[in-house]
Amino acid sequence: MRYVRLGELPTTHHTQFRQPDGLLYREQLFGTRGFSGRSSTLYHIHPPTQVAEIERLTERNPLVISEETLQPRHFKTRALPSAGDAVSGRVPLCFNGDVILSYVRTAAPMTYLYKNADGDEALYIHRGSGRLESMFGSLVYGPGDYLIVPRGVIYRLEEETLDTEIFVIEAAGSIEIPRRYRNEYGQLLEHAPYRERDIRPPESLETHRETGRHEVRVLARGVLQAYRYDFHPFDAVGWDGYVFPFAFSIYAFQPITGRVHLPPPIHQTFEARNFVICSFVPRMLDYHPQAVPAPYVHSNIDSDEVIYYANDRFSSRRGIQEGSVTMHPSGIPHGPQPGATEDSIGKPRTEELAVMVDTFNPLHITPQALGIEATDYPMSWKG
Repeated sequence: MRYVRLGELPTTHHTQFRQPDGLLYREQLFGTRGFSGRSSTLYHIHPPTQVAEIERLTERNPLVISEETLQPRHFKTRALPSAGDAVSGRVPLCFNGDVILSYVRTAAPMTYLYKNADGDEALYIHRGSGRLESMFGSLVYGPGDYLIVPRGVIYRLEEETLDTEIFVIEAAGSIEIPRRYRNEYGQLLEHAPYRERDIRPPESLETHRETGRHEVRVLARGVLQAYRYDFHPFDAVGWDGYVFPFAFSIYAFQPITGRVHLPPPIHQTFEARNFVICSFVPRMLDYHPQAVPAPYVHSNIDSDEVIYYANDRFSSRRGIQEGSVTMHPSGIPHGPQPGATEDSIGKPRTEELAVMVDTFNPLHITPQALGIEATDYPMSWKG
């Protein structure tokens, strides 16, 4: 991740930096992995520790279906109604100790600020546009953007219009750029499918100086609490460092293609603890004269595969709709449905657009997902 700075800063960190009235700005080190990981330094008007009220709201406890059957699954998220805001409206579909995968279609604006203190978030914006506002400033987002929000960042989505559709990936740790894409200095290598210029950090920093009660809902250790302040928490006058929320457009992903079909790791976009995030984008297909562009059957011996379909043009699947989610559990093989392999031969390109999450620990299915399941999907390979 590259270095970014916004706003006003003192010449040297840990030195006096005063407000016009003579009071010190309050320096905050915002870091990961103690004092040895990436960090940013922010300068606040008010001490960020100055909480006026704390209230326990509810526990975050996704439910698991009983007597779970090991089988491929297809969930139709468009069957879910619009509900809640970008946080409260999240419908968990599957989860384990490393990640929660949810879907939301908003019906209300966020009237509060939010902080996930349990892990990083990747919000894939399927439909909708607006601004991600945070303690680091604001950035504009639109359809196809991944919004990566590091653990502990206070933020809010300011939607241009409601009915924003989001595939939510909540990690139990950090979401990072894959190590194999970076050199020893952290710079992206020439073979990486995107570059630093494709990473969009906050564009502007608006310092909020207003007072009055402001609520931040904090998710920590699986419990949602309300932290209320007598000032606006977005009161930083400046910051610099290597930790900040950012946007990355799936359309900026440069697909890697080959003479014959290449495996899913070429689509990897981000990595996290015990799972990866991949992007399937429009691209040229294989150019060997006898190439079979459709993926070959493969066995998920040690990983569960979840795909969120941003359009209905996924060549190896039948019956897929925009907004569909398929889940193929570890331990059983999967691949193209009948006819898809022959149909792929001779085609020069694909227009598919999808987000895939491969987990290396089994996922649990929620009752909400079961309620929107296409029950005929497991038998759709019969031909």
